[in-house]
Amino acid sequence: MEFFRFRKSIPFMRYALIFNVISGLTFLLAVYFLATKGLHLSIEFLGGAVMEVKYDKPAEPDRIRDALVKAGFVDIQVLKFGSAQDVLIRLPLKSITPVDAAKAEAGAGAGVSASASAAKTQNEAMQKQNDAVMAALKTQDASVKLTRTEVVGGVVGKELATDGALALLFVCLGIMAYLAIRFEWRFAVATIIANLHDVVIILGFFAAFQWEFSLPVLAAVLAILGYSVNESVVVFDRARENFRKMRKATTEEIFDAAITGTISRTIITHTTTEMMVIAMLLLGGPTLFYFALALTIGILFGIYSSVLVACPLAKYLGVSREDFVKVEKKKENEPEVISAAP
Repeated sequence: MEFFRFRKSIPFMRYALIFNVISGLTFLLAVYFLATKGLHLSIEFLGGAVMEVKYDKPAEPDRIRDALVKAGFVDIQVLKFGSAQDVLIRLPLKSITPVDAAKAEAGAGAGVSASASAAKTQNEAMQKQNDAVMAALKTQDASVKLTRTEVVGGVVGKELATDGALALLFVCLGIMAYLAIRFEWRFAVATIIANLHDVVIILGFFAAFQWEFSLPVLAAVLAILGYSVNESVVVFDRARENFRKMRKATTEEIFDAAITGTISRTIITHTTTEMMVIAMLLLGGPTLFYFALALTIGILFGIYSSVLVACPLAKYLGVSREDFVKVEKKKENEPEVISAAP
């Protein structure tokens, strides 16, 4: 189905250098923010406490957050959870004070391991913090009740961060293997560079504005990798067909025709997807906000990179007709036959 048809190919590749300069500057800016500011990691990665509280009447997260800030808590998150009366409170992991460390060492000297003593001391500190939170909330509304509490330790947070990095690495390797088998290794390299370009830019936005980087955001980043690959596969598949059909066209003309021929599909697919993501962004509440925000940034840059970054990179790497059309040599006195490569 095509809603938009173009009689002539749009000369995208004529401006490839300009697009690459823009991409390079954006990429370097994202790397700069990542290096200087770093990511604002969530409790899942750093460790902390999660508390669910329930009120008798609809809760007001802003008033709850203000009460906790006045009580001395910092870097807290207050989100509506479930019904209008339920609230989810996230608190960062409290560091062990020198007095707590001395208690841990004393426990170790009494025959208890230092790690076990530290864990016990940390749990006691978190329990005191939870009690302080409930005391601050009860001064505002005595009907509040604690329904659930969970603690994520620092070790678990580090494991989640490591597992997330490994997941990102394996996704990239899988994408490269798939594209190298389906197309050609130059296409695989061009696509993975373009997709990593999207990932770094998303992370750069989160570092620049210090938005919280949580497990849902990591899931959005992995989803964007697959989403961008799908767009690259469509464009490269059309380019492979054009290399076989357009025998007199140059490489630039081949890519221009491939991009132009898939514009209608790109507009329809990305517009409908973006409509759903924007709905989550505006109506999903704080729980889905950063997840939808990462998807929005990734989709917009994914369109750009799959078309205006991957194709020029493939051309720079030397993709040519010979990669898809091979010459079969026959016996003597017989003409050479040109056939399409599988």
